[in-house]
Amino acid sequence: MTLSLRLRLSAMMLLQYVIWGAWAPVLSAYLQNTLHFSGWQTGATMALLPLACIISPFIGGQIADRWLPTQRFLTIAHLLGGLALLQLSRQTSYPSFWIWMFVYSLLYAPTLPLTNSLAFHHMRNAERDFGGIRVLGTIGWILAGWGLAYWRSASSLTVSGMSDSLLLAGGASLLLALVCFALPHTPPSKSENPWAFLGALKLLRNTNFAIFMGISFVVVTELQFYYVLTAPFLEYIGISSRRLPAVMTVAQLAEIIAMAALLPIFLPRLGARKCLAIGVIAWPIRYAIFAIGKPVWLVVASLAMHGLGYTFFFVVGQVYVNEVASRDIRASAQSLLTLITLGLGNFLGAYFAGWIQDHFTTGAVVNYTGVFLVPCALTVACALAFLIFFKDVRKEADGRPAAGEELAAGKGK
Repeated sequence: MTLSLRLRLSAMMLLQYVIWGAWAPVLSAYLQNTLHFSGWQTGATMALLPLACIISPFIGGQIADRWLPTQRFLTIAHLLGGLALLQLSRQTSYPSFWIWMFVYSLLYAPTLPLTNSLAFHHMRNAERDFGGIRVLGTIGWILAGWGLAYWRSASSLTVSGMSDSLLLAGGASLLLALVCFALPHTPPSKSENPWAFLGALKLLRNTNFAIFMGISFVVVTELQFYYVLTAPFLEYIGISSRRLPAVMTVAQLAEIIAMAALLPIFLPRLGARKCLAIGVIAWPIRYAIFAIGKPVWLVVASLAMHGLGYTFFFVVGQVYVNEVASRDIRASAQSLLTLITLGLGNFLGAYFAGWIQDHFTTGAVVNYTGVFLVPCALTVACALAFLIFFKDVRKEADGRPAAGEELAAGKGK
């Protein structure tokens, strides 16, 4: 990979997650504490990006696989998305906020799998190179958190009546549109199959791939307890709103270490099965500490488990999908993963997390111990299921291809 290509892919991944990292960790606290949305309204708003991720595979993946170069699609999506975010930052009522959030989500959701598929398209060795590129996304998320914390600490930068996190995300989106315009040409595959997404669905015929997708779906429903409830929970135990964006980047600092130092060592040696299990088991450790709720320093330190889990689950999962999908449907295969995890899993998980919170709420007091024990138990079960049912994708000792390689060759079960 040339230096020029690496720099462009790195800038793309950096800004892709600056956008998301600017609003995702703190938006629920803003909705509840500033706009005074109800718990149901907050859950419905936070579920819009997952809902868009359900729809996006039928838009982004199909367009990139068949009609429009991926870099052009990303340019248009981020340009319009940036304008939508700037408009969203001005909304204060639930109906108008919901509408603009949905518009923005429909524009941003397709870009999540397509930035991955574009990067994979230009890599000779994805297992070796992808982690080094993807870690820039984590750095971007951290920069967004620190930038927002600085913004909130500098009174001269305060914008009355507007969301600072959404303004920051909107500016980053417009900048990314310029970066995407300069990305390497990534033409549609022009496969003989005009419905590439249907080809990606056929991957589910393989038992191993279906198990991976099924357990991934359950895991991600529990991940919403982190995205929806962590910000209000940290403020509940005493973390100030000004410090909150920076404090939550502890997870991404750990993610950098895991992605840059641990993943290149563990993935080739342990394979996907064990790495995925490591990723899943990191989350119940964090939820158990959340359930205890003290001391505060331990709760903050446990955020590192999110970074470890995200790397060993999501990044390894993306590499696995890239391996099992043939070249002509890889963009759609990544979109299928997005649909099942970031889409269906997160959508139902957001409502599930809200329902569990309501169930353990008496008056205005939330029993966070009961709340976080629920995802703790379910993620432990998922880790065990991965170890028992999921097979490795590496070649077996006798030279026969693993299940993933058979799939890529069109020999799925």
